[in-house]
This record gives sequence, C-alpha cells and structure tokens, in this order.
Amino acid sequence: MSHAKRTPLYSIHHEYGAKIVEFGGWEMPVYFSGIKKEHHMVRKAAGLFDVSHMGEARVTGNHAFSWLQTMVTNDLATLEPGKAMYTLLCNERGGVVDDMLIYQLAASDYFLVLNAANTSKDINWLQSHAKGEVSVKNISDEYALLALQGPEAETVLQRISDEDLSSIAPFRFQPHSCVNDVSCLVSRTGYTGEDGFEIYCPVTKAEELWKAVLEAGEPEGVIPCGLGARDTLRMEARLPLYGQEIDETISPLEAGLGFAVKLQKDSPFIGKEALEEEKAGGPARRLIGLKMIDKGIPRSGCTVLNENGESIGEITTGTHSPTLAANVGMALVEIRKETGMYYVQIRRKTLEAAPVSLPFYKKS
Repeated sequence: MSHAKRTPLYSIHHEYGAKIVEFGGWEMPVYFSGIKKEHHMVRKAAGLFDVSHMGEARVTGNHAFSWLQTMVTNDLATLEPGKAMYTLLCNERGGVVDDMLIYQLAASDYFLVLNAANTSKDINWLQSHAKGEVSVKNISDEYALLALQGPEAETVLQRISDEDLSSIAPFRFQPHSCVNDVSCLVSRTGYTGEDGFEIYCPVTKAEELWKAVLEAGEPEGVIPCGLGARDTLRMEARLPLYGQEIDETISPLEAGLGFAVKLQKDSPFIGKEALEEEKAGGPARRLIGLKMIDKGIPRSGCTVLNENGESIGEITTGTHSPTLAANVGMALVEIRKETGMYYVQIRRKTLEAAPVSLPFYKKS
C-alpha cells in the first residue's frame, strides 16, 4: 500500500482502531469494530463513514448545461439549483464509463461526484469531449467527505447544524450549511438504503467534524464504519458498484438502471443510439437476485448455471446479508438461457439458489 493515497482522516482512523486495506488506489478502513456490528448500527441508528476517496469535479461555463446533456444519460432539464441527480457516462457501445451524482449549483455551474478509482479516467473522458464554453476542473483535493447514514442521522446531525435538515429532501442539498461552525455542502442522497447525509467539507476541517459528529451521536450509539459495511449495506439495497454491477461492457439497461437513462430527452448523448437499439430488441442480460438454498456464500465472479448445467452468467456481488441472515448475491445472467432454476459454483461445488426480488432490503 506504499503508493496508495490517503484521505485527510487517515491518521484519525488508527486512533479508532481501523483495519486498513487498499481500495481503488486508496488506504481505507474496511472496518473499525466489525462489519456486522457496523452494518446493524446503520440499519437501526446511524454510522459515520469516511468517503473522502470519492472524486469531485466542477463543470462551469455558458455551455455547461447543453454540453453535459450530451455526455450523461439522465435529463438535466429536471434539475434546479439545490437538486442532485444520479446519472451515468456511457461509451459509444452503451457500456458504462462510470456512474455519478450531479449537483446543480447554478444554471451553468455543476458539482460532480465521481467514483474514487475512476476519477482520473472520468476527468480525462469529460475534458477530451469538452466543446464550447465549458470548463472541467478536478477539485477532489479541496474536499473531505463524511457520510452519516441511518434512521437517526437527521437527529444526530441536527445537534451540530444551523440548517433545518428536515428542509433538505432526498436528492437535495444546501451548498453553504453550517455544521459545527464549518461551512459545508450538505446533501441527502445515500448509498446504504437508509436515510442520511453527505458532508463535503474543507480538508483542514475533516478531523474536527469527524469527532464532532461522533460526539453528537453518542446518545444513539453512533460508531465509525468502514467500507465493509458500506458494501453489504449497498448490496442489500441493490445499489450498484462500478466494476461489479456496471462497467464498460455492461449497459445500464442490463444493470436495471433504466430509470437513469432518458432516451426521450432532446439532446443526443454518447451511447444513445446503442441503448435505443438495445431497448427496442430487449437487453440480452439482466441483473437478478439470488438467495442460496444450499450452504455457501456466493462471491463476485462465481459462475451461475441453469438446470441443464449451462453457464448463464456470474455473480456480480455476493455476501452474507447481516439484515436477512442469509447468503445472497446479485448476478448478471443471459435471459435466453434462464430455465427458472439456478445454481452457483462455489469452490468446485454446484449449489442451488432461489431467485428473489431486488432489492433484498427496503427501509421501512
């Protein structure tokens, strides 16, 4: 991990007993007190994550809106200042270059949140396609990002916030919220299937805010959480991870992300023709949920078979679900080869699995 990057909270993670691993080129905490404990805390109260490895970019200029419309799959016309949107960058074949969040700061000013491992690739992709009066700037080094997730997140964060957090609806944000006397961009999007907030703050204030949030959450038992729980939480909620449910060989239609693909919008965008053709003919593959009947945990890359023993796809993400107390997985499978029965090859064993509806978990 000698060449991996470190977030502004790297030193303080050791104080809290973090187990550090390399992820996407970063040294990140995989857990502090244990993945299951952290997972359950987010489901019942709240947990605090360091996600400062995520990338940020600023797109500005007189042509920022019209140009971004040609780059992303969703329709930016539905945005307004203070509103955020989930969308995707696609290549000409309809594969996913990356998924991202776009925050509209003003009519010609957009704040993009990019996947950590893809930040440089995304910035290069955007800059290489830039046209007209458009500026694409990597501002990742300017921000630390804390995510407080769970049903008690609003109660906890309100104790140290001057903003009425109830006024921030899902996929809305306030660009200048005062949190513990620090000016931050505070949004309400989430990646766990629970309510929660993202706090974008200056890197110099990250440790101060980390400690303040945990102190504010002591009555609810809020604890620091690592990427391990973040992965099991997002997987239960059927939220995609780049490199698993989506990549440049998987279309958003195959991945079940058609809600973020607006083929009817006025602007053409990269990949639109391929996606129109795919939608007209129907995707060749689809993302399904599987629950193991036989004993075994499906892992990413495990082969999925039909009842005739034919390979029909593979597990994209699999784990033991702490919420369901069951072994589950998402799989990308060829529709034409499905027979209604599913088997997963795990360590040379062929184990039966049952199809289940996605997501595995929905908050009450």
